[in-house]
Amino acid sequence: MNIIVCDSYDELSESAAKIVAKQVNEKADCVLGLATGSTPVGMYNVLAKKNKAGEVDFSRVRSVNLDEYYPISPDNPQSYHYFMKENLFSKINIDMANTHILDGMCKDAEAECERFERLIESLGGVDLQILGIGQNGHIGFNEPDSSLNSHTHLTKLTENTISANSRFFDDISEVPTMALTMGIGTILAARKIILLANGAAKRNAVSELLDNSITTESPASMLKVHKNVILICDRDAYPGGANV
Repeated sequence: MNIIVCDSYDELSESAAKIVAKQVNEKADCVLGLATGSTPVGMYNVLAKKNKAGEVDFSRVRSVNLDEYYPISPDNPQSYHYFMKENLFSKINIDMANTHILDGMCKDAEAECERFERLIESLGGVDLQILGIGQNGHIGFNEPDSSLNSHTHLTKLTENTISANSRFFDDISEVPTMALTMGIGTILAARKIILLANGAAKRNAVSELLDNSITTESPASMLKVHKNVILICDRDAYPGGANV
């Protein structure tokens, strides 16, 4: 695992955006696996600026998103459809027909998950997967458990995740308790992975990622078996902090 420790969130965002832009410039029709949450927002802003400046062209890029709440309407401001449009898609020259997000209003969750797996396969797999990490070590919505699902699936969110995500909602009671998410095997099938982590609240999760164990109680620890992972974090999230 390659590790990049940054002095600030802005530096983290710039570092991540540089890697994504390089991927797109090297393969114009690459498949990007995209993440939501507060951590990648800065990276998306930098990518939008690079696109506007003519430094990177998204016109042929295909994208798939990690997850989506369930059930939730795509026009709900807290949906990940809405998030991606507001924070990235509306700011770059990507073809919306080439963007793919799980359907939070599907009637058959199992069928939707199977469709998404076939879609990723039809695209030739993910070239670069962007991940955040939850305070409890979740990636996507793969929550700590005694066992983990390999493929895209419907999952119940833990109280920890519901509490952490409640900051995006007016009231914690509005936070969905279920989500559709890529599975661990789906994530690990990506050719390259970038994991972003910022803030002291993520330090314990990052510490577990970097220790010698692999456990379903820390889903991010599964990334240790992947041959091409880049961890980009700030000093607050990195064990050792200012001593790095």
